[in-house]
Amino acid sequence: MDSGEDGAPTADGRYLLGSGSRKRAPDPAVPDPLRRELAKELTAARQLAATDPDAARPRVEDAETALGESGEPWWEPTLEGRQVRLAATMRALLRNRRPESTICPSDAARVAGGKDWRELMDPARDVAAELARKGIIVVRQGGNDVDVATATGPVRLARGPNWQNSPERQTSPERQTSPERQTSPERQSGPER
Repeated sequence: MDSGEDGAPTADGRYLLGSGSRKRAPDPAVPDPLRRELAKELTAARQLAATDPDAARPRVEDAETALGESGEPWWEPTLEGRQVRLAATMRALLRNRRPESTICPSDAARVAGGKDWRELMDPARDVAAELARKGIIVVRQGGNDVDVATATGPVRLARGPNWQNSPERQTSPERQTSPERQTSPERQSGPER
């Protein structure tokens, strides 16, 4: 279930029950505007699955991870799990926006950190630095590309030169639980995912 589907929550709010199944509930701490944006990306990705499942898979995985519906349980966060969620959120938000649009690292921190988002600003910048090092994103300040490690003050994140064919946009590590879920290297190029 995505955050737009109905389902009866369990008493602890961690799962949604419906149609004889139990799915993880989205993280209730995700701010509404960002939750709606991520739910829109998840819906678009799931619709794409009907015609291009290979392109849809990383999009669904990133949106679900950002919303807290997959990956590490949102009620038991670890630094490593939050880093995965920050990266997934950055990619999902950038996918949902126009190609020339940017996001703020604080958007990802607000999604992964809820009311404690400020504590995630340094990890968010670290994740952005790693994605920038790989060319998946670029970090900008005042419209110029900068090194997030040396930039002071607010920065923005945009799609980078390796956005189209980034292996990280294929299948996130926490979802590689069975061979049929993995994406082969031959499938890593192609249309934007």
